[in-house]
Order: sequence, then structure tokens, then C-alpha cells
Amino acid sequence: MEELKLDWDVKRFEVGEVEGIPLTKEICEKWHKIWAFQAKPDDLLIATYAKAGTTWTQEIVDMIQCDGDIEKCQRASTYDRQPFIEWVLHKNWPTGLDKAEAMPSPRTLKTHLPYYESALALSPLANNGLFSLLCPPQVIYVARNAKDNLVSFYHFHRMNQMMPEPGTWEEFFQKYMDGKVLWGSWYDHVKGWWEAKNKYRILYLFYEDIKENPRCEIQKILNFLEKDLEKEVLDKIIHYTQFEVMKNNPMANYTFLPPEILDHSISPFMRKGTVGDWKNHFTVAQNEKFDAEYKKNMAGTSLTFRMEL
Repeated sequence: MEELKLDWDVKRFEVGEVEGIPLTKEICEKWHKIWAFQAKPDDLLIATYAKAGTTWTQEIVDMIQCDGDIEKCQRASTYDRQPFIEWVLHKNWPTGLDKAEAMPSPRTLKTHLPYYESALALSPLANNGLFSLLCPPQVIYVARNAKDNLVSFYHFHRMNQMMPEPGTWEEFFQKYMDGKVLWGSWYDHVKGWWEAKNKYRILYLFYEDIKENPRCEIQKILNFLEKDLEKEVLDKIIHYTQFEVMKNNPMANYTFLPPEILDHSISPFMRKGTVGDWKNHFTVAQNEKFDAEYKKNMAGTSLTFRMEL
């Protein structure tokens, strides 16, 4: 990422809506441009709900594309290598869309946008518009269990001085339960992409599976991308995408952003990377409430998650 020399007038983003989905007002203001974004036939889209292993997946994919060449993967930050298409970081800084449009093909792009054909009144079969991006030849979606996702998202709000004010843990817990956080309901997000995989070329992965058996899950990505790498290269990718290794990688750990934006003294961007940390945050009452809501929202879907390993 280019050296940051801007006078960062950092304020927490306010929340607006696009078709009922909470997004920052900055994204809402740019929505007409985001809507008009054109996908290319050789684009690869990495889609996730926020804090579901996005950066992890981005690094795995980049290492695969670079045949395990560490120096190539250190060429720039994750933010620059794989543009976050809807994100507006700062009014004086190129948007994710700007970065994507300036990038030569083949492009790997990132989004947290939900897959809502009905709620957004969009068709993924459209010949133009953003959601033509949702059916390029290749989409990798990664989902994380809701409880750990909630905890990670809360701590991210605390340390990211541009994210909306999280409030107390209790307040954020309820907002998440109500789908009133950025990018909307976790339930709608994971279920929407789960259903879409039956219609389009989408590899749907689970954070917990990657954590438990990275070799197996990375092999799935290799097969999906029709890449064939030697065992030694795969071993190298597994090593360099371990949490503790990535946590010390300045091109992946977001320490390239100034503390005025991401305050790692409050909570590091890459915090724990574990499964089951929710047990250190949920009270018994919160867990019972969450489980009841979870059972209701997940009824009728074949999608299942593991809350612990």
C-alpha cells in the first residue's frame, strides 16, 4: 500500500441503508458507482460476512496464485492486492472500486455484500450492474459460526476507529442478533450464499473446517481454481497462512494503516483466530437467548455450523 501521508480526519462512520441492508453512509453515497461496476469473465470473488476469515482466505488464494512465492505475496498489502469493492476508506483515498477498476486482469476481488436476489431486487443474471459480479466464473465464500463471528466483529468495531460505535458488549450483542450491524443479518448472509451455490460456480467453505484441516480445505481451493501444486508448495502455503505467521505479516495484519484508523492497542486486527472464543464472552442468559433465535432462523436450511472443535 502506498505510504499514507493524508491528514486523517478520523470519525466513526454513520450507518445508512441500501434496500434495507445497513451500510456506511459513505458506501451508500457511492452506491450508484458500485452498482455500475462491471465484472470480467476471469474475475475471482472472495465473499464473506465481515470477520469470517476473509483476510485468511485472501492470503491463501494469493499464495496459490503466486505458486507459493512469498516475495510475490509481499508485493503489497492485502488491501491493495485484492480490492474490497464496496469499501470507502476515506474521502481523499481511492475506493475499493477505484482500485478494482485500475487493476489488470485477472483480478481477485473481495466483498462482504450479501447475496440477496429478492431483497436487493437484483438479478445475478443481469448483463450489467454489480450483481453480475455475483456470477462470475469463480466465487469463494467462507462462512464462520455466528457466535465467534459476533465476538470478532465486536472487537473489530472497538479497534477500528472508522466503524460505527459498537456500544457495550450487551448493546452490540443485541444489534447483531437483530441484523442491525453493517452488511445486515448473519443469517440472511450465510443462507443467501448457501442457496446461490446450487445455481452458480461457488465454492462454499467453513472457517472451522479450514482451522481443523487446512490441507484438505486448501486442496479444495486448488481444485476449484484448477491449480496443481507440488506437495512442498502446498506445505509452504499451509505454513505461511497459519494464524501466528500471518499475525506477524505486515502485508496481511493491517498494521500498515495508522493507529488513527486501526488501534491495535485496543484489540489487534488479527486477534485470536480460534474456534469457541464466544464462551469467554457470552453469559448463560445470552447463550440461551442466542440459541433460541438461532434455532428459529436456521429452521428449514441444510446449512449447519460447528460452534466448537
